Amino acid sequence: MLEQFRLDGKVAIVSGSGRGIGAACAEAFAEAGADVVIGARSADQLADTAAAVESHGGRVVVVSGDLSTRDGMAGLVDAATDELGGIDVVVNNVGGAMPAGFLDTSEQAFDAALQFNVTTAFNLTQLAVPAMLARGSGAVVNITSTAGRFAIRGMSAYGTAKAALIHLTRELAADLAPKIRVNAVNPGATATSALEIVTDSPELTNAMVAGTPLKRLGEPWEIAAAALYLASPAAAYITGEILSVSGGIQGSTLDLGLPDL
Repeated sequence: MLEQFRLDGKVAIVSGSGRGIGAACAEAFAEAGADVVIGARSADQLADTAAAVESHGGRVVVVSGDLSTRDGMAGLVDAATDELGGIDVVVNNVGGAMPAGFLDTSEQAFDAALQFNVTTAFNLTQLAVPAMLARGSGAVVNITSTAGRFAIRGMSAYGTAKAALIHLTRELAADLAPKIRVNAVNPGATATSALEIVTDSPELTNAMVAGTPLKRLGEPWEIAAAALYLASPAAAYITGEILSVSGGIQGSTLDLGLPDL
């Protein structure tokens, strides 16, 4: 059974893999036998991820640059095909947006959230599909967020973008079947640097933990384990699904303290 979770001989692209969940995914895939293309804006962060991948014996190609653009995503695809021979798995992890009250959220910030969280996944997946079809099959894993499932005051941009990514997952699963599977991991509050805006406040952290049935934050490796499952042969009969790794929450656990209008 454990062999079904292996990715030996596979090539994976992980966007936004300089730290946090993306870095954990890249290392997990390498430990499972894959060669990995990693991409992010910061070359210094990618160096740490590359070292972790190589410690498991995998080949790694580092692509640093602006992944918010289609050209940036094309660089990841070109690196995978030119240097590693093809593409089997894509993890769309790049994303994020700062919280803000609705009236304080500009049109530009709203558009940027959609671009960075949804259009990036659209671009990388569309660019990678021909290479996956050339291999006969493939798997796409989108990293979404519970902010896309539950209404959270202050998340009109980010939450809407992640909700769109959840639905894009289902749309692409329909469009790309039967050769390419598309699923998503839906993390709850996870202890990464991206959450520091919240975890720097003991009050906010305690409130999130108290509202989580398992009474703790998630760890990046736990999200990576779910992504590995969805990318592996163990999930060969799964597509169009959203796998929540959220400590059991059934609603928002985050109150940023934004006042009523």
